[in-house]
Amino acid sequence: MLEALEGSQAIARAVALCRPGVVAAYPITPQTHIVENLSKLVADGRLETELVSVESEFSAASVALGASAAGSRAYTASSSQGILLMAEVLFNISGMRLPVVLTCANRALGAPINIWNDHADSMAVRDCGWIQLHCANNQEAVDTSIQAFRIAEATELPVMVCVDGFVLTHTLETLEMPDQKLVDAYLPPFRFSRMLDPKHPLSLGTLVGPEYFAETRQAHHRALLDSVGAILEADRAWQAATGRSCGGLLTVEGPEDARIGVLAMGSLVSTFEEAMEVLPGRKKAKLIKLRAFRPFPDEALRHVCEGLTDLVVVDRAISTGFGGVLGGEVRSALLEMKKAPKVHNVALGLGGRDVPMEMWPRLLAVPKEVEGFRILDLDPAKLEPADL
Repeated sequence: MLEALEGSQAIARAVALCRPGVVAAYPITPQTHIVENLSKLVADGRLETELVSVESEFSAASVALGASAAGSRAYTASSSQGILLMAEVLFNISGMRLPVVLTCANRALGAPINIWNDHADSMAVRDCGWIQLHCANNQEAVDTSIQAFRIAEATELPVMVCVDGFVLTHTLETLEMPDQKLVDAYLPPFRFSRMLDPKHPLSLGTLVGPEYFAETRQAHHRALLDSVGAILEADRAWQAATGRSCGGLLTVEGPEDARIGVLAMGSLVSTFEEAMEVLPGRKKAKLIKLRAFRPFPDEALRHVCEGLTDLVVVDRAISTGFGGVLGGEVRSALLEMKKAPKVHNVALGLGGRDVPMEMWPRLLAVPKEVEGFRILDLDPAKLEPADL
Protein backbone atom coordinates (compact mmCIF):
# COMPACT_ATOMS: atom_id res chain seq x y z
CA MET A 1 0.00 0.00 0.00
CA LEU A 2 1.29 3.45 -0.93
CA GLU A 3 1.81 5.84 1.99
CA ALA A 4 3.32 9.31 2.32
CA LEU A 5 5.98 8.97 5.01
CA GLU A 6 9.00 10.87 6.26
CA GLY A 7 12.17 8.93 5.53
CA SER A 8 13.04 8.35 9.19
CA GLN A 9 9.51 7.18 9.97
CA ALA A 10 9.60 4.76 7.06
CA ILE A 11 13.00 3.37 8.09
CA ALA A 12 11.77 2.86 11.66
CA ARG A 13 8.71 0.98 10.41
CA ALA A 14 10.87 -1.16 8.12
CA VAL A 15 13.17 -2.05 11.02
CA ALA A 16 10.15 -2.88 13.20
CA LEU A 17 8.86 -5.27 10.52
CA CYS A 18 12.11 -7.22 10.97
CA ARG A 19 11.22 -7.91 14.62
CA PRO A 20 14.49 -6.83 16.30
CA GLY A 21 14.96 -8.27 19.77
CA VAL A 22 16.99 -5.28 20.96
CA VAL A 23 17.09 -1.68 19.74
CA ALA A 24 19.80 0.58 21.19
CA ALA A 25 18.69 4.22 20.99
CA TYR A 26 20.66 7.45 21.30
CA PRO A 27 19.69 10.72 19.60
CA ILE A 28 21.87 12.71 17.22
CA THR A 29 20.79 14.95 14.35
CA PRO A 30 19.67 13.92 11.71
CA GLN A 31 19.24 10.34 12.92
CA THR A 32 17.07 11.13 15.97
CA HIS A 33 13.71 10.66 14.25
CA ILE A 34 14.53 7.02 13.50
CA VAL A 35 14.91 5.94 17.13
CA GLU A 36 12.10 8.33 18.19
CA ASN A 37 9.75 6.58 15.78
CA LEU A 38 10.89 3.16 16.99
CA SER A 39 10.24 4.30 20.57
CA LYS A 40 6.73 5.39 19.58
CA LEU A 41 6.06 2.03 17.94
CA VAL A 42 7.06 0.35 21.21
CA ALA A 43 4.90 2.73 23.28
CA ASP A 44 1.93 2.14 20.98
CA GLY A 45 2.27 -1.63 21.32
CA ARG A 46 3.14 -2.10 17.64
CA LEU A 47 6.70 -3.33 18.27
CA GLU A 48 7.73 -5.84 20.89
CA THR A 49 11.42 -5.31 21.57
CA GLU A 50 13.85 -4.36 24.31
CA LEU A 51 14.41 -0.68 23.55
CA VAL A 52 17.48 0.43 25.51
CA SER A 53 17.93 4.19 25.92
CA VAL A 54 21.68 4.58 26.40
CA GLU A 55 23.97 7.44 27.43
CA SER A 56 26.14 7.68 24.31
CA GLU A 57 26.72 6.29 20.83
CA PHE A 58 29.58 4.19 22.21
CA SER A 59 27.05 2.58 24.55
CA ALA A 60 24.51 2.13 21.74
CA ALA A 61 26.99 0.11 19.69
CA SER A 62 28.07 -1.82 22.80
CA VAL A 63 24.48 -2.79 23.62
CA ALA A 64 23.96 -3.96 20.03
CA LEU A 65 27.19 -5.99 20.24
CA GLY A 66 26.16 -7.71 23.47
CA ALA A 67 22.60 -8.34 22.31
CA SER A 68 23.72 -9.94 19.05
CA ALA A 69 26.30 -12.13 20.79
CA ALA A 70 23.62 -13.26 23.25
CA GLY A 71 21.31 -14.34 20.43
CA SER A 72 19.04 -11.36 19.70
CA ARG A 73 18.48 -9.57 16.41
CA ALA A 74 20.07 -6.19 17.19
CA TYR A 75 19.74 -2.74 15.63
CA THR A 76 21.00 0.78 16.23
CA ALA A 77 21.41 4.04 14.31
CA SER A 78 23.67 7.09 14.40
CA SER A 79 25.29 9.93 12.45
CA SER A 80 28.44 12.01 12.14
CA GLN A 81 30.36 12.41 15.43
CA GLY A 82 28.24 9.60 16.84
CA ILE A 83 29.63 7.20 14.24
CA LEU A 84 33.14 8.31 15.25
CA LEU A 85 32.38 7.73 18.94
CA MET A 86 31.18 4.24 18.01
CA ALA A 87 34.28 3.48 15.94
CA GLU A 88 36.06 1.29 18.49
CA VAL A 89 32.96 -0.85 18.96
CA LEU A 90 32.23 -0.99 15.22
CA PHE A 91 35.59 -2.70 14.72
CA ASN A 92 34.78 -5.11 17.57
CA ILE A 93 31.35 -5.96 16.14
CA SER A 94 32.80 -6.82 12.74
CA GLY A 95 35.84 -8.58 14.18
CA MET A 96 33.54 -10.82 16.21
CA ARG A 97 31.45 -11.39 13.04
CA LEU A 98 28.21 -10.25 14.70
CA PRO A 99 25.19 -9.67 12.41
CA VAL A 100 24.22 -6.21 13.68
CA VAL A 101 22.35 -3.73 11.44
CA LEU A 102 23.00 0.01 11.77
CA THR A 103 21.46 2.95 9.93
CA CYS A 104 23.92 5.77 9.27
CA ALA A 105 22.00 8.99 8.57
CA ASN A 106 24.93 10.51 6.72
CA ARG A 107 26.12 13.87 8.03
CA ALA A 108 29.28 15.96 7.75
CA LEU A 109 32.01 15.80 10.40
CA GLY A 110 33.34 18.76 12.40
CA ALA A 111 35.09 20.98 13.04
CA PRO A 112 33.60 23.31 11.98
CA ILE A 113 30.28 21.94 13.22
CA ASN A 114 27.89 21.11 10.42
CA ILE A 115 24.67 19.13 10.83
CA TRP A 116 23.91 18.71 7.11
CA ASN A 117 24.58 15.90 4.71
CA ASP A 118 27.70 14.53 3.19
CA HIS A 119 29.37 11.10 3.42
CA ALA A 120 32.31 11.93 5.68
CA ASP A 121 31.02 9.80 8.56
CA SER A 122 30.52 6.49 6.75
CA MET A 123 33.73 7.06 4.74
CA ALA A 124 35.66 7.58 7.99
CA VAL A 125 34.80 4.00 9.05
CA ARG A 126 34.97 2.41 5.61
CA ASP A 127 37.75 0.08 6.74
CA CYS A 128 36.05 -1.22 9.90
CA GLY A 129 34.89 -4.44 8.23
CA TRP A 130 31.17 -3.74 7.81
CA ILE A 131 29.14 -4.29 4.66
CA GLN A 132 28.14 -0.78 3.56
CA LEU A 133 25.10 -0.11 1.34
CA HIS A 134 24.03 3.35 0.11
CA CYS A 135 20.44 4.35 -0.70
CA ALA A 136 19.39 6.69 -3.50
CA ASN A 137 15.86 7.36 -2.20
CA ASN A 138 13.57 6.47 0.68
CA GLN A 139 12.01 3.46 -1.05
CA GLU A 140 15.52 2.02 -1.30
CA ALA A 141 16.08 2.94 2.37
CA VAL A 142 13.02 0.90 3.37
CA ASP A 143 13.87 -2.07 1.16
CA THR A 144 17.59 -2.05 1.97
CA SER A 145 16.90 -1.92 5.72
CA ILE A 146 14.93 -5.16 5.47
CA GLN A 147 17.45 -6.76 3.13
CA ALA A 148 20.26 -5.77 5.52
CA PHE A 149 19.05 -8.16 8.25
CA ARG A 150 18.90 -11.05 5.78
CA ILE A 151 22.39 -10.23 4.45
CA ALA A 152 23.89 -9.81 7.93
CA GLU A 153 22.48 -13.07 9.21
CA ALA A 154 23.46 -15.03 6.09
CA THR A 155 27.06 -13.79 6.21
CA GLU A 156 27.54 -13.18 9.96
CA LEU A 157 28.80 -9.74 9.08
CA PRO A 158 27.36 -6.42 10.26
CA VAL A 159 25.61 -4.17 7.72
CA MET A 160 25.59 -0.35 7.66
CA VAL A 161 22.70 1.13 5.69
CA CYS A 162 23.69 4.65 4.61
CA VAL A 163 20.89 7.18 4.07
CA ASP A 164 21.58 10.84 3.31
CA GLY A 165 20.70 12.97 6.32
CA PHE A 166 17.87 15.50 5.91
CA VAL A 167 17.83 14.98 2.12
CA LEU A 168 16.16 11.60 2.75
CA THR A 169 15.63 11.21 6.51
CA HIS A 170 13.49 14.36 6.78
CA THR A 171 11.81 14.26 3.35
CA LEU A 172 8.24 13.12 2.76
CA GLU A 173 8.00 10.54 0.00
CA THR A 174 5.26 8.27 -1.32
CA LEU A 175 6.40 4.75 -0.47
CA GLU A 176 5.26 1.18 -0.82
CA MET A 177 5.48 -0.32 2.67
CA PRO A 178 5.51 -4.12 2.88
CA ASP A 179 3.27 -5.90 5.36
CA GLN A 180 4.35 -8.07 8.26
CA LYS A 181 3.42 -11.34 6.55
CA LEU A 182 5.65 -10.58 3.56
CA VAL A 183 8.65 -9.65 5.74
CA ASP A 184 8.21 -12.70 7.96
CA ALA A 185 8.29 -14.90 4.85
CA TYR A 186 11.38 -13.10 3.52
CA LEU A 187 13.39 -12.93 6.77
CA PRO A 188 13.95 -16.18 8.68
CA PRO A 189 13.90 -16.12 12.50
CA PHE A 190 17.18 -14.90 13.98
CA ARG A 191 19.89 -17.48 14.46
CA PHE A 192 23.53 -16.85 15.35
CA SER A 193 25.75 -19.92 15.17
CA ARG A 194 28.17 -18.72 17.87
CA MET A 195 25.57 -17.41 20.32
CA LEU A 196 26.88 -17.19 23.87
CA ASP A 197 25.36 -19.97 25.95
CA PRO A 198 26.37 -20.88 29.55
CA LYS A 199 25.70 -24.54 28.72
CA HIS A 200 28.27 -24.42 25.92
CA PRO A 201 30.97 -21.90 26.96
CA LEU A 202 33.02 -20.13 24.34
CA SER A 203 34.80 -16.80 23.96
CA LEU A 204 34.40 -14.02 21.40
CA GLY A 205 36.93 -11.29 20.69
CA THR A 206 39.75 -12.78 22.74
CA LEU A 207 43.43 -11.87 22.54
CA VAL A 208 45.12 -13.09 19.35
CA GLY A 209 48.89 -12.89 19.07
CA PRO A 210 51.04 -12.34 15.98
CA GLU A 211 51.09 -16.07 15.23
CA TYR A 212 47.37 -16.04 14.26
CA PHE A 213 46.36 -12.38 13.76
CA ALA A 214 47.07 -12.22 10.01
CA GLU A 215 44.93 -15.32 9.48
CA THR A 216 41.98 -13.76 11.33
CA ARG A 217 42.24 -10.68 9.10
CA GLN A 218 42.40 -12.84 5.97
CA ALA A 219 39.28 -14.74 7.04
CA HIS A 220 37.40 -11.49 7.67
CA HIS A 221 38.58 -10.03 4.37
CA ARG A 222 37.51 -13.14 2.49
CA ALA A 223 34.11 -13.15 4.19
CA LEU A 224 33.50 -9.55 3.14
CA LEU A 225 34.48 -10.31 -0.46
CA ASP A 226 32.26 -13.40 -0.44
CA SER A 227 29.29 -11.37 0.85
CA VAL A 228 28.69 -10.20 -2.75
CA GLY A 229 26.65 -13.36 -3.28
CA ALA A 230 24.44 -12.72 -0.24
CA ILE A 231 23.84 -9.09 -1.28
CA LEU A 232 22.76 -10.15 -4.77
CA GLU A 233 20.63 -13.02 -3.46
CA ALA A 234 18.85 -10.81 -0.91
CA ASP A 235 17.98 -8.26 -3.61
CA ARG A 236 16.80 -10.94 -6.05
CA ALA A 237 14.59 -12.53 -3.40
CA TRP A 238 13.16 -9.12 -2.45
CA GLN A 239 12.38 -8.39 -6.10
CA ALA A 240 10.62 -11.73 -6.40
CA ALA A 241 8.53 -10.92 -3.31
CA THR A 242 7.75 -7.26 -4.04
CA GLY A 243 8.61 -6.50 -7.67
CA ARG A 244 11.23 -3.99 -6.49
CA SER A 245 15.02 -4.18 -6.77
CA CYS A 246 17.57 -1.87 -5.15
CA GLY A 247 20.12 -2.74 -7.83
CA GLY A 248 22.24 -5.35 -6.09
CA LEU A 249 25.81 -3.97 -6.14
CA LEU A 250 25.35 -1.21 -8.73
CA THR A 251 23.10 -0.15 -11.58
CA VAL A 252 23.65 1.70 -14.84
CA GLU A 253 21.30 3.87 -16.88
CA GLY A 254 21.81 5.57 -20.22
CA PRO A 255 22.52 4.67 -23.84
CA GLU A 256 24.72 1.68 -24.62
CA ASP A 257 26.92 3.73 -26.93
CA ALA A 258 27.62 6.53 -24.40
CA ARG A 259 31.31 7.28 -24.00
CA ILE A 260 31.05 9.35 -20.81
CA GLY A 261 29.95 7.88 -17.48
CA VAL A 262 29.01 9.58 -14.20
CA LEU A 263 29.30 7.53 -11.01
CA ALA A 264 27.72 8.57 -7.70
CA MET A 265 26.26 7.20 -4.45
CA GLY A 266 23.26 8.14 -2.35
CA SER A 267 20.61 10.76 -3.07
CA LEU A 268 22.72 12.47 -5.74
CA VAL A 269 21.81 9.54 -7.97
CA SER A 270 18.12 10.49 -7.79
CA THR A 271 18.96 14.10 -8.66
CA PHE A 272 20.98 13.00 -11.67
CA GLU A 273 18.28 10.54 -12.79
CA GLU A 274 15.80 13.42 -12.87
CA ALA A 275 18.29 15.60 -14.74
CA MET A 276 18.74 12.92 -17.39
CA GLU A 277 14.98 12.95 -17.94
CA VAL A 278 14.37 16.69 -18.26
CA LEU A 279 17.57 18.52 -19.22
CA PRO A 280 19.11 18.93 -22.69
CA GLY A 281 21.97 16.56 -23.38
CA ARG A 282 20.41 13.86 -21.23
CA LYS A 283 21.37 11.11 -23.68
CA LYS A 284 25.08 11.88 -23.64
CA ALA A 285 26.14 9.76 -20.67
CA LYS A 286 25.66 6.68 -18.57
CA LEU A 287 24.76 7.11 -14.90
CA ILE A 288 26.27 4.49 -12.59
CA LYS A 289 24.71 4.13 -9.15
CA LEU A 290 27.12 2.52 -6.71
CA ARG A 291 25.00 0.85 -4.04
CA ALA A 292 27.60 -1.41 -2.38
CA PHE A 293 30.66 0.50 -1.21
CA ARG A 294 31.85 -2.42 0.93
CA PRO A 295 32.48 -4.93 -0.43
CA PHE A 296 33.67 -2.76 -3.30
CA PRO A 297 32.25 -4.23 -6.55
CA ASP A 298 35.46 -4.14 -8.63
CA GLU A 299 34.43 -6.73 -11.20
CA ALA A 300 30.92 -5.36 -11.74
CA LEU A 301 32.29 -1.83 -12.08
CA ARG A 302 34.84 -2.87 -14.69
CA HIS A 303 32.07 -4.55 -16.66
CA VAL A 304 29.79 -1.48 -16.81
CA CYS A 305 32.76 0.77 -17.68
CA GLU A 306 33.57 -1.16 -20.85
CA GLY A 307 33.42 1.21 -23.82
CA LEU A 308 33.65 4.39 -21.76
CA THR A 309 36.42 6.87 -22.57
CA ASP A 310 35.81 9.07 -19.50
CA LEU A 311 34.32 8.42 -16.08
CA VAL A 312 33.34 11.30 -13.78
CA VAL A 313 33.33 10.08 -10.16
CA VAL A 314 31.28 12.27 -7.82
CA ASP A 315 32.31 12.21 -4.17
CA ARG A 316 30.36 13.60 -1.25
CA ALA A 317 33.39 13.31 1.04
CA ILE A 318 37.08 14.02 0.69
CA SER A 319 40.25 12.54 2.10
CA THR A 320 41.97 15.77 3.05
CA GLY A 321 45.36 16.02 1.39
CA PHE A 322 44.50 13.29 -1.10
CA GLY A 323 41.19 13.98 -2.87
CA GLY A 324 37.95 12.08 -3.25
CA VAL A 325 37.55 8.85 -1.32
CA LEU A 326 35.33 7.21 -3.91
CA GLY A 327 37.52 8.50 -6.75
CA GLY A 328 40.56 6.75 -5.32
CA GLU A 329 38.67 3.47 -4.93
CA VAL A 330 37.38 3.63 -8.51
CA ARG A 331 40.82 4.36 -9.97
CA SER A 332 42.23 1.36 -8.13
CA ALA A 333 39.43 -0.92 -9.35
CA LEU A 334 39.85 0.09 -12.99
CA LEU A 335 43.61 -0.50 -13.10
CA GLU A 336 43.04 -4.09 -14.26
CA MET A 337 41.06 -3.02 -17.34
CA LYS A 338 42.87 -3.31 -20.67
CA LYS A 339 41.25 -0.10 -21.87
CA ALA A 340 40.07 1.79 -18.80
CA PRO A 341 38.26 5.11 -19.03
CA LYS A 342 40.06 8.18 -17.77
CA VAL A 343 38.83 8.95 -14.26
CA HIS A 344 37.91 12.55 -13.38
CA ASN A 345 37.19 13.00 -9.67
CA VAL A 346 35.03 15.82 -8.30
CA ALA A 347 33.29 16.50 -4.99
CA LEU A 348 29.84 18.04 -4.69
CA GLY A 349 27.44 18.87 -1.88
CA LEU A 350 29.93 18.88 1.00
CA GLY A 351 28.33 19.92 4.27
CA GLY A 352 24.87 19.81 2.72
CA ARG A 353 25.41 22.31 -0.10
CA ASP A 354 22.53 21.95 -2.54
CA VAL A 355 23.23 20.04 -5.75
CA PRO A 356 20.57 21.08 -8.29
CA MET A 357 19.68 19.18 -11.46
CA GLU A 358 21.44 21.93 -13.42
CA MET A 359 24.76 20.50 -12.20
CA TRP A 360 24.32 17.58 -14.62
CA PRO A 361 25.48 19.40 -17.81
CA ARG A 362 28.48 20.72 -15.89
CA LEU A 363 29.40 17.15 -14.91
CA LEU A 364 29.28 16.12 -18.55
CA ALA A 365 31.78 18.90 -19.31
CA VAL A 366 34.19 17.77 -16.57
CA PRO A 367 36.36 15.57 -18.87
CA LYS A 368 37.40 18.73 -20.75
CA GLU A 369 37.90 20.83 -17.61
CA VAL A 370 39.16 18.77 -14.66
CA GLU A 371 42.51 17.07 -14.20
CA GLY A 372 43.05 15.28 -10.91
CA PHE A 373 40.59 16.24 -8.17
CA ARG A 374 38.40 19.30 -7.73
CA ILE A 375 35.58 20.45 -5.47
CA LEU A 376 33.28 21.41 -8.30
CA ASP A 377 30.76 23.68 -6.58
CA LEU A 378 33.14 26.13 -4.88
CA ASP A 379 32.09 29.78 -4.69
CA PRO A 380 35.18 31.87 -5.64
CA ALA A 381 33.79 34.86 -3.76
CA LYS A 382 34.11 32.89 -0.49
CA LEU A 383 37.71 31.82 -0.99
CA GLU A 384 41.00 33.42 -0.11
CA PRO A 385 43.11 34.26 -3.21
CA ALA A 386 45.58 31.49 -2.35
CA ASP A 387 42.75 28.90 -2.45
CA LEU A 388 41.57 29.81 -5.95
